[in-house]
Amino acid sequence: MPQYLIERHIPGVEAMSPEELKSVARKSNSVLSDLGSDIRWLHSYIVDGKTYCVYLAPDQELILEHSRMTGFPCNRIIEIRGVIDPETEQA
Repeated sequence: MPQYLIERHIPGVEAMSPEELKSVARKSNSVLSDLGSDIRWLHSYIVDGKTYCVYLAPDQELILEHSRMTGFPCNRIIEIRGVIDPETEQA
């Protein structure tokens, strides 16, 4: 299944409390459950004013539907074509 990087502009996200982040995750998980097994959230990176979320989905349309249903912004969707890390040298 294709993997995507989603950029979300969320001012102040880096200052959210653990409880606020739990609430965001709960809402996302609830919508993902409603959308079915064709979409999966792997994890998100929180930086100043943005999150970068990694998802598995058959297409970008399902990611946009998740965004619409959660109310979370979806400023950019990039298909991940590959991964390189320190272990790549060993392959």
